[in-house]
Order: sequence, then structure tokens, then C-alpha cells
Amino acid sequence: MTRSMRQSTLESLGLGSVLSMFEKGASAADPKALVDEVFGPAGGRGALVISGANGIVGAGKTMQFASRLEPYGVPVVALDLPSAPDGIGKQYKGLARSFGRERADQIMDSVVRMTYDGKSVPGRLKDHRPRFLLEAIPEILDLKKAHYSIFRAAFPQIEIRSVTSGFPRKELGVGIAHPAFPHEINKVFEIVEPEPSAITKLLWALGLIPIPVSDNWSFVLDVLFCGITHAAVRYHEHSNMPYWKIDKLVRRMAGPNPFRAHDAIGAAGANFLTWSCLHHLGLAYGDLFKPTAEMEYAKETGSDWYPPNHFRPLVNWTMSAAEQDEFEAMILGPILQMAALMVHEGRSQFSGLNIIGELCAQFRKGALALARARGAAGVLEIVKRYHALHPAAAKSHWHPEVFERIGTPEWQQLYVNAEHNGIVGVVTIGRERYNADVDRELNRAIDWLKAEKIDRVIVTGDFHFSTQMVGADTSEFYDGLKDAGKGKRIPLEWSKTARRLSTEFRTSVGFVGGKRALGGCLELIEHCHYLVAVSGSELGMPEVTLPVIPGMEGCHWPFRKARHEDWPKILKLLVEGKPVKAENAVGWLCDFAGPMDEALAAAYRAASKDGALARRTLDEGAMKGVTSALGDMPRAEDPAVDSARKAILDAVAAGTGVPLAEALELQSKVSADFMAGPLCNKGAIGKEYKKTMTV
Repeated sequence: MTRSMRQSTLESLGLGSVLSMFEKGASAADPKALVDEVFGPAGGRGALVISGANGIVGAGKTMQFASRLEPYGVPVVALDLPSAPDGIGKQYKGLARSFGRERADQIMDSVVRMTYDGKSVPGRLKDHRPRFLLEAIPEILDLKKAHYSIFRAAFPQIEIRSVTSGFPRKELGVGIAHPAFPHEINKVFEIVEPEPSAITKLLWALGLIPIPVSDNWSFVLDVLFCGITHAAVRYHEHSNMPYWKIDKLVRRMAGPNPFRAHDAIGAAGANFLTWSCLHHLGLAYGDLFKPTAEMEYAKETGSDWYPPNHFRPLVNWTMSAAEQDEFEAMILGPILQMAALMVHEGRSQFSGLNIIGELCAQFRKGALALARARGAAGVLEIVKRYHALHPAAAKSHWHPEVFERIGTPEWQQLYVNAEHNGIVGVVTIGRERYNADVDRELNRAIDWLKAEKIDRVIVTGDFHFSTQMVGADTSEFYDGLKDAGKGKRIPLEWSKTARRLSTEFRTSVGFVGGKRALGGCLELIEHCHYLVAVSGSELGMPEVTLPVIPGMEGCHWPFRKARHEDWPKILKLLVEGKPVKAENAVGWLCDFAGPMDEALAAAYRAASKDGALARRTLDEGAMKGVTSALGDMPRAEDPAVDSARKAILDAVAAGTGVPLAEALELQSKVSADFMAGPLCNKGAIGKEYKKTMTV
């Protein structure tokens, strides 16, 4: 019997627990079997039809699905009006850039373009035996319903999903698969259906990210994104602050640039969609969402909020403390009230509701993570200030009682979950970038497993929200850019957490099941006794490119587990910043690499049975001559890169030159001192800090 801290997000898709994948040595879903179920057997596959295929959404999804379904012989029929601009053709350059020209041509060859009059399906469509319609036509309810009618009349058994950004299933009469922008690369789909379908499971098996949500207006993404846009417009009407300035302040506070995003998508269409969502939300929930006069005007004119080369004053003014408090109340107040509404309605699992804001709406932290950081009392206080400025919202579905649940495991473990079967535990991390929230949740997960008497553990991504592990969230380093004391806290605390994986379990296995494990995420799982990875996944330490000194013991821990003759490989990884394929790192960075099912089985064997894999020993003493193993390093074209390489090599020499017991404090200080220095401040992190925080 499996016990868990909270329900696995995979279970919401009908795919079972993550632990069951390791126990069975098999992925939770077989893409070929699901393709057979949805589109028919090989040699007689029916087609996926995407209607409105030349629009922004339709063209992006045509490329995304065609690239994944072409290997299975599924044709994609791209259907649109004869007068529609060639949106699909515009996607070709991006396709060739991602896959190469030859592969891009193969993908395009699987796309069958057709036009129709909007009133009946093309006669030749039946030759392709349509099995699944993804509808991406304009957001006009009657038009959509008529569209479904003509398809059902022609193909009674066809499955239909709408990409609508606002209309619920009960209005449309079909299931929802609402995708996030940018449509050709964002993998998230908000799914509305009674039970997890074969289509939803197929999306997951193809590497996409379906997230079940409830059947309410505008789902989760557009409540948050349209909501923060609405709040920003309302603040403009209140203060007369220009839109570009509000954008910068919203980005500093929460992450998104709502006005710039509308302009980038295409203001004419994006303004209408935002207005439509807010209009229907306003009818359902009241003044919290009701579009303002400025939003009505933007919908009618379709004009940009501000052009990219617009005039900005040379003197950039700052707000007073009182003005900052007012801005915070008017932006975060409605977002937290909207989050409370969605929790009250049960729109999604807490982890899903939270991550949608991050993966899709560009929130630095999801709405529930924001609420958790402030605590229930802090949330009530800021919403109270918002209501003082906008009294009508207080009467618009305010549910403060939901914050009584802020201490529950579902709310406390938004990113990290733990499961066990009485013998082996699995810790899953459902965020691609490691941050302080993940660190705290990981510690709680370890504590829970130890309280459950589990001393064998596998640490992995969650196979759902985190399709890769890309390293530390660099926004966590902002405080350390100016203050080495604050900068030291992160590598010190995070490394202490990582060490628990080595010292507090009899056996620990780090598992890389996605595309890559880089930087801080790789450093974290390198602390496990074993590292198992799927063939083709990339392992890397790209810190030199930022530049920053690896802070979670990457400058000494890997060397302590490697043979002397393998030290040059690790040094090269650090100073060049280029990743290595897992299968090429076996023996010095990785302990096993193989296809997914073999890797899952190997990880479980290593965790559950002593000696199933040879364990690399950890040298806890002072080590000599590590950096000299590199030899002469070719000079880089950029002097800053040479300086960063030297700093990393100095950190390696320092960290490996002392016993393990002394290395933790030393490497944290070295990392923090570099972070506060000129190289880091002039690099990618420093530039992003100035762009984001210095408003």
C-alpha cells in the first residue's frame, strides 16, 4: 500500500503514482498504445483535425502535434477559411531551427492543408478518417457550437476538444484542452473533462503537460493572467501612471509584463480575448472582474498598449512608501482574492493551480505560493487594503475562509511530494528550477519519510510539471549580488539539505527522467549515493556561462566520488559549461544510463537492494592536485569567461583541499563572495536583476 504526503499529480490524470512506475519498471503510459486507441491501428490511422489552423493558436498547435505524431503515422489536417493568412508557413523557420531542415520537411509533409467555407466540412476530409478535432476558431459561442454540429453530422464518433480561453464545457458541449502561450513551445494544457480520457493520457505520453481543471469560466490561467492585466489597468485609471511603468513595477513584484505580453501576442486579438474572459467572469462573479472603461476601449481599437520604441522620460521617478503600498494592494490584492475564489471552487489540485501561474502566466511564484509566503493574516491584510481602494470587490465572491487551509499538506507541499510503500520512498520535485520554497518543502519531505521509518529513497522530477531539471532559480540570487552575507545563506542552506540525502538515508538514488539535469539540480541529486539517468538526458554545470560559482558543492562533491583519472572530465564540465550525455558519464558522474523502463527498474533495484549497483565511495579527506589534472585550458575569446573559469578552478582547489567537514562553510563563502563581485554583477544574473528589480 502506498502512503503519500499528498495526492500525486499523475493520479489526477489516471496514471497512478510515481512510485508505481519505479516498482513496475515501466512508464505510466505507452504512447504507441494510446495512439492506437485514439487514432486507430498502424496502417489505418485516422487524422487529427485542427480547425482555425492558420491562427496563432492553431498554427502553433499544428506544429506541436505534427512533430510528435508524425513518427506514429498520424496525419494532421490543418483546416481554415480560404482567406486566412498563412500562419502555418510562418512556423517553418522555427521548426527547422528546432529539428533541422530535413526533419522539419518530414513533419510538414505529415500536415495536410485544407480550406472550407465554415458551413460544411470538405468532401475529401473523409478520406483521412478524422478521429479527433481540436477546435481553434474565434471565441464566438454560437460559431463554435455550429462548428461542432457540422463535424458531428459528418463524423458522429469524432472526439472534440476546444482550445477556448474562456467558455466552459457546460456552455460549449465539448471537452476543453486550453493551451498556454507561446503555442508552439508551451506544453501546458488545461483539461476539462468528466474523467481522464485516452486523449489526455496521450498528451502526457507525448511529453506535453495536461492539467485537469474544473468546469468554470476562464479556467485558471486566464483568471490569473487576465486578472493581473485587469488589476494593472485599474491602477492606471486610479493613478494615471503610464502602462510601460506599471509593466515594470508588476514585473518587479510578481513576474509578468501583462501589457507587453498583449502587444507581443498581437494586441488586436489578445485584447479581445482578455476582454471576453473578463466580461464573462464579471457576469459570473461581479466587479472583481468586470472590464474597466480602458479595457473596453482596448477591445474596440485593438491598439498596442505601448510600442516597443515609445518615448520614455530620461528621469525615471520612484514611488513613495505609501504609493508602493497602494500599488501592492491594487495588484496583489485582487490576485489573492481570485486565488481564494479558485480554491473555494476547487478548480484544480493546489499544486496544479499554483504551477499554472508560473509555467503559463509568468508569475515568479504561483498565487498559492505567494499566499503561503505572506501567511493567512498577511493575505487578509492586503486584501482588506485592496477593498478599501475598490469597495465593490468586497462584495464580489471573497472567500477568506479558504486560508484556514494554508497549513495543510496540499498547500504546504506545492512543489515537492513524498510517497513510500513501506520499504522505498520516492521524493518528487515538481518545479524545474530549485528555489527556497522547494528547499523548505524538500526538507519537510525528508522529515516525513524519516518519521515513516523509511531509509531508502529515490529523488526525481515529478514526471509531470518538471519535464527537466534546469538548475537554480537565479532570481534567488538577487539579494546576494549586493550583500555577500545574504548571498552565503543560499549555498549554505541548500547544501545542508542536499547533504541529508547522503547522510540520513541508508540508500539514496537520484533519478534523471527528463531532458536534462543542470546546475543546482544536478548538484542536489549528485549527493545521492547513486545517480541513474535515462539515455540521452543531459547532465551539465553551466554556471560558468552566467557566471556564478556552483554553490551546492559542485566544486568539490563530484570529485570526491570520482577516480583520479576522471577528474579532468569533471573539470572540463565545470569550466566549459557544456553538458554531457548521461550514457557518456557512467562511472564518473552517473552510475547507470539506459532507456526509460530500464532506468526506472535500475533505480528501484539500487534503492531496494543493497549492492544492486556498485557504490562510488565518497572521499571525506583533503585532496591534492585536483585542478592540475585539467592541464592547459585554451583561452576564451571573452576575457570575462577566462576570469570566471579561474574563479571556478580556485573554488575547486579550495573545496577539495580541505576535509569534507570543512568544505561546506568554505564553499558557501567562496560562492557568496563571487556572487557579490563585479563579474557576477556584470553577467547574465546581474543584467537580469537590473532589468527586473531596478525600477
